[in-house]
Parts: sequence; structure tokens; C-alpha cells
Amino acid sequence: MKFPKPYSLKEIAQIIASDYVGPDDFPVLGMNEIHVVEEGDIVFVDHPKYYDKALQSNATVVLINKEVDCPEGKALLISDDPFRDFNTLTRKFRPFERATKAITDTATIGEGTVIQPNVFIGNEVSIGKNCRIHANVAIYDHCVIGNNVTIHSGTVLGADAFYYKNRPEGFDQLVSGGRVVVEDHVHIGANCTIDRGVTGDTTIGKGSKLDNQIQIGHDTVLGKKCLIASHTGIAGCVVVEDEVTLWGQVGVISGITIGKGATVYAQSGIANSLEAGKVYFGSPAKEAREKMKELAIIKNMPAYLKKLKGN
Repeated sequence: MKFPKPYSLKEIAQIIASDYVGPDDFPVLGMNEIHVVEEGDIVFVDHPKYYDKALQSNATVVLINKEVDCPEGKALLISDDPFRDFNTLTRKFRPFERATKAITDTATIGEGTVIQPNVFIGNEVSIGKNCRIHANVAIYDHCVIGNNVTIHSGTVLGADAFYYKNRPEGFDQLVSGGRVVVEDHVHIGANCTIDRGVTGDTTIGKGSKLDNQIQIGHDTVLGKKCLIASHTGIAGCVVVEDEVTLWGQVGVISGITIGKGATVYAQSGIANSLEAGKVYFGSPAKEAREKMKELAIIKNMPAYLKKLKGN
């Protein structure tokens, strides 16, 4: 998420009441999670296990809970609770805006687009040309919909990321300030839920087709011309490359990559990244032929054991 204008390190430190390491006028352009940070961004880290990753990332400002050696060309914001202060910044630069009507005045809708009754379109939403948005769809703030997109009833775009910190008093939510971006010629079925990014974008690539009742988590990037069948659940921060097919009830763990052109058969569980162009099945998913051989061996195991006993 980029700020509306450049801020200085000192200005950002004043917002969260933190100490800092670096010049007062060090430029700060935005904030992002570590997997999408760019030069000028703030990234937060609150566990020693991830200090090096954050300090060596593309971020030029690190919001951290310990004063450490500052890498050349970077700056530090020293906080007793980086998670809390990252939320403070998100609320500052992407505050919740109450809607006062079903289609907000700041939404833009392209020529030829049909909006059916009882659709909610939030603040700063952009919808392109020749789309069809069916009844009872909810499109939350800042979502971007391309041209020639169809979205069926009951679908929700832009709900909060499922991202929590476990504190003694309960779960503390990481505030979501990102977007959902749906590219051209996408078809989204009924009762799908696509969560917005924490600070970046959850993206549905051009020409992809989603069946009914699909969940896609925050910051996931679905490539072009993907085919996703009903009841599939994809966690956050997943990269699904172009032309991937996921059949019904596939479950995908967070933070992995599914290679271009891969096919995953129904009811599979994907626990690791998958190579491009192969067919997978099972839980954990393996190459389908290998998994089928394993199942055949298991099926015939009683006969093998009986034969051994007979000898």
C-alpha cells in the first residue's frame, strides 16, 4: 500500500510514538508485508527468527522490536509492539469508511455494466465495462474489477484477511488495508469469498473461471486462465501460476506456489509447492500416477498378508 504522498521517517515515528534510527528526512513511501515489499516501504517484524529476512528484504524501513545494526541505505523504527504499530499505520492511511448507500458515490462503473438489485458496492470501487454483477453481491472498499467480468449472487469480494496474533487476552487481528483486483474476462460463481490483501492485492488473473463456493485467502495471486472447481479453499499468500486447474474440494496451504499448467484432482490437499505441468492427487498431493500406485498397493495389502501367512 502506497501512501498518498511521501512521508519522512520522523513523521512516521511521530504517528506511532516510536524511536527511530536514520535521518529525520529519510523518505517513506508506503507499507507492505514482507513478500510484497518494495523500495520505500515499511515492513514489520516482531520475532528474532525473521529479523534477518526483514532487514535484508526490499523494504527500506524496518519496524522492529529491538535496536539492531541498521543496514546501509535503510532506516529502523524501534517499537515495543510492531504488530500494534503496523495496525496503527494501516488505520491511519486506509481508515474504515462508512457507506451510506448501496452503491457509494465514489464508486465508478463502466459503460454497459449491469448491476442487479441488492448489490453493495463500497467506497473507491472501480468496475469496468460490460460486467454483470448479480443480486446480493458485496464488493468492499477499494476493489478493482476489470472489463467483461461476471460475478454471481452471494459472492463477497474484499473481506478481511484471516490473520491474527495470539495474545494472552485473545486473538489480535492484523488490520487489512489491501485490495481485491479482478482482471478482465473473469467469471466468479455464486457464494465465493475472496479476501483482500493485508496491504497488497489479492489478484484473480485475466480469463480465470471460478465455480461456486470457493474461498481465496489474502494476498493470493491467481494467474491467467485458471480453472477452479467448487469447494476449493486456497489460503493466503499463495501463487497459482497461469493455466492451473484445481478440481473440487482441493485445499491449499499458505505461502506456496503451484506451477504453470498443473492439474490437481478433487479432494487433494496441497502442503508443498508443486512443479509446473504435472498432474497431482492425494493428501499430501503427489504426482497422480505415483499416488494411484500407492493406493493400489494398500488395497491389495490384505491379500499379500494372507498369502504370506499361507506360506
